[in-house]
Amino acid sequence: MRWNICVVGAGKIGQMIATLLKTSPNYTVTVADHDLAALSVLNKMGVPTKQIDAKDEAGLAEGLKGFDAVISAAPFFLTPAIAKAAQAAGAHYFDLTEDVAATNAVRALAEKGKTAFMPQCGLAPGFVGIAGAALAAEFDEIDSLHMRVGALPLYPTNALKYNLTWSTDGLINEYCNPCDAIVNGELVKTAPLEDYEILGHDGVEYECFNTSGGLGTLPETLEGKARAVSYRSIRYPGHRDILRLLLNDLGLERRRDLLKDIFETALPRTDQDVVLVYCTAKGRIGGQLREKSLINKSYSRVIDGQTWSAIQVTTAAGVLGVVDLMRTGTLPSKGFIRQEQVQFADFLETEFGRLYRAGDVTKQSKAA
Repeated sequence: MRWNICVVGAGKIGQMIATLLKTSPNYTVTVADHDLAALSVLNKMGVPTKQIDAKDEAGLAEGLKGFDAVISAAPFFLTPAIAKAAQAAGAHYFDLTEDVAATNAVRALAEKGKTAFMPQCGLAPGFVGIAGAALAAEFDEIDSLHMRVGALPLYPTNALKYNLTWSTDGLINEYCNPCDAIVNGELVKTAPLEDYEILGHDGVEYECFNTSGGLGTLPETLEGKARAVSYRSIRYPGHRDILRLLLNDLGLERRRDLLKDIFETALPRTDQDVVLVYCTAKGRIGGQLREKSLINKSYSRVIDGQTWSAIQVTTAAGVLGVVDLMRTGTLPSKGFIRQEQVQFADFLETEFGRLYRAGDVTKQSKAA
């Protein structure tokens, strides 16, 4: 069955999603945005577009009619409006948001919806939740599950050792909002930038610390089953100390608009990046205490004659993998769908999930 998809949002991730759909025999795609300049970029790529203002709920709902599914690649604060318009248009809904409040709004809509609502798709939340749930399922009794994800420049040059690779608003939310976690068996909120640790991989040293939104609904699913569940962002050493200076000492946590302006003015974007997913679980298998890890490392690549960053590829593959599973009837077609409902093996078999295979360090290590 061929699906007709509307992607709302013509930014970097929206362009990647549209490119992957355009090159697939199983989909047709249209991108909607209010920004004509952004839409013109997609027109040059051969992608059909339509100008719609996501803040115009009636106009958006009308513009989404006739599509099988809607993927929101727009800023998190537009999520509830786009989800509501998709519901009115009778389309399945997917998004990339890491924002907890926006996800709760989508969940409320799903209770009355006749189609599926699947927020928090993408990389983190998204792929990391699918991978983490699969890792936890390998244990008879799961004790702890720690998820770590970083989208980093390959060649850091500034003091932050960081380049912008995705939504600045989403990045700031990660650094400032409370983090869902399980601590001593209880579902709690933890502070961002805390629970600091040093991690090494392939001869490179990284730092990790709490950030918001990356786990999606996984803590809810594992509540009462695991003693500890956490999500931390991976950065190069020294990044967190500068963030603390900016957010706490200079008070920019209360001036997020100014912090966004500083980041977007001072930090260049790059396509030369790496996405590192590092998941570790501990528990009992056959009565023995065991530990298992899942590591995935992705780089930028050429698709349809154009170079795309690792964060673009992994985020787009994350959402499109679950879209494909719903298209083929593997996932429920109604109600609120969690990432943990996706079987990891099924995801990797989709035409988009296969994009993660080249980065599967865990299997490469076993083969060696």
